[in-house]
Amino acid sequence: MINAGFDQEKGNAVIERGDADLVSFGKLYISNPDLVERFAENLPLAEWDQDTFYTPGKKGYLDYSAAA
Repeated sequence: MINAGFDQEKGNAVIERGDADLVSFGKLYISNPDLVERFAENLPLAEWDQDTFYTPGKKGYLDYSAAA
């Protein structure tokens, strides 16, 4: 498993090279709760708001919309 700074293209490349069996997407998954669907359908990704990381409440964790 590998993590840190991967987008779909870079994640696929490390798997294809055999450098990892699994790529995790932390920040991308926070701002894109439907990340798997967005990758599968080549939909644009929502930007994350780092100012809302590590704060109490839902803002920045549960308020990102799924792709329409």
